[in-house]
Amino acid sequence: MGFLSGFDRLVFRGTLQPPAVTSGMMDFLYHTGVLLKNFGYYAQRMTEMLKEATCRTAEQSCRPIRYLVSSGIRKEDVARKIAEADGMTEGLICVLTSVEPCMSYDIHRDRQLKKLVLEPRQRKCLHYYHYWMDKDFGLMHGRIQSWFPLSIQVCVNGRHWLARQMDKAGIGYERRDNCFVWIEDIAAAQQLMGGMLKISWPSVLGEIADRLNPVHDAIFDRYVVDYYWSVHQSEWATDVMFRSAASLNCLYPLLVRGAMVTFSSGDVMRFLGKKVHGRFAGEVKGDINKLMTYWDTWGWHRVTFYGDLKRQVQNIAALLGFEVVEEA
Repeated sequence: MGFLSGFDRLVFRGTLQPPAVTSGMMDFLYHTGVLLKNFGYYAQRMTEMLKEATCRTAEQSCRPIRYLVSSGIRKEDVARKIAEADGMTEGLICVLTSVEPCMSYDIHRDRQLKKLVLEPRQRKCLHYYHYWMDKDFGLMHGRIQSWFPLSIQVCVNGRHWLARQMDKAGIGYERRDNCFVWIEDIAAAQQLMGGMLKISWPSVLGEIADRLNPVHDAIFDRYVVDYYWSVHQSEWATDVMFRSAASLNCLYPLLVRGAMVTFSSGDVMRFLGKKVHGRFAGEVKGDINKLMTYWDTWGWHRVTFYGDLKRQVQNIAALLGFEVVEEA
């Protein structure tokens, strides 16, 4: 039928320069008039300002704030459930908070220099995740750490963005999760997809940063500083659309063989949004040649999946024309 290529997942990192490095943070404190002995109190006060502004934003939008007891909880799934339950089509969905590792600063007494010094250090602090149903990007989120240097991360999805553009252009389509299985006018959709390369990202990300930290100007009133943006992660994907599940089934054994030979189990887990446990030291084994040789004879009668992969399995089965039978 055709194919569509373009950005999939894009993650931008916002860094405040110069406060992101020790010398720059010292310069900021000097211009602000904060002594190192008072740094802890001052930093805590700025953190409280951010917390109050974040809570105020959520309350004004009548949206929930939820603390997640584990950073391993898949936050997008939580946000999706809230959006579906509340029928959200645009605006702030929720604010999720989680304690996670970060790079921040601490005060240390140097015995040789006999004075207090500011040192960068890996620590853990509360992070605020804002999930929006954006009018241009669809489902997206931004994260800000609550301790200096207030680093930001913004994640957008190219497929969600394209869906919004096709809605505006009146182009029909069918989407399963993050994959387009049918598009009314593929050439027009591809042209729209190319528009993502022309977005003025600094201005767009700057507006998102203002939403994440409404008190930025109050914190840095004596020290003008803006975020420097860089691409932390980027994915370029191609959707190949077949006219029927039968056409795809003919090629599927070859695609599976290629995937098994090329990718590791860790790659597959990451694609499914899961993580391989850090302490796992085992090896995944299987007879690939036997599986592919007898594909037509055996087929896939019963497959066991470990973990919550229901949505992903249902999408794959729908694309291949498989029947999924759930057993209690």
